[in-house]
Amino acid sequence: MKAAIHPSYNEVRVHCACGNMFTTRSTHRGDIHVEICSNCHPFFTGKQKLVDTAGRVERFRRKYAKVGGTAVNK
Repeated sequence: MKAAIHPSYNEVRVHCACGNMFTTRSTHRGDIHVEICSNCHPFFTGKQKLVDTAGRVERFRRKYAKVGGTAVNK
């Protein structure tokens, strides 16, 4: 590595809106404030819900239930 061309890699604190706080390293100076973290994100907590907008999932299942697992020849 060349000297004096790389940014400093400092230890920073990350604060989440849920109250969680952890330490990481970054080239960013000062604290980082985020709205969502791995403690409160639905994907990581297992509270994720499938949102069926306008019945699209059910319409897909009805459409391809008629096929019966075989390819349709046109």
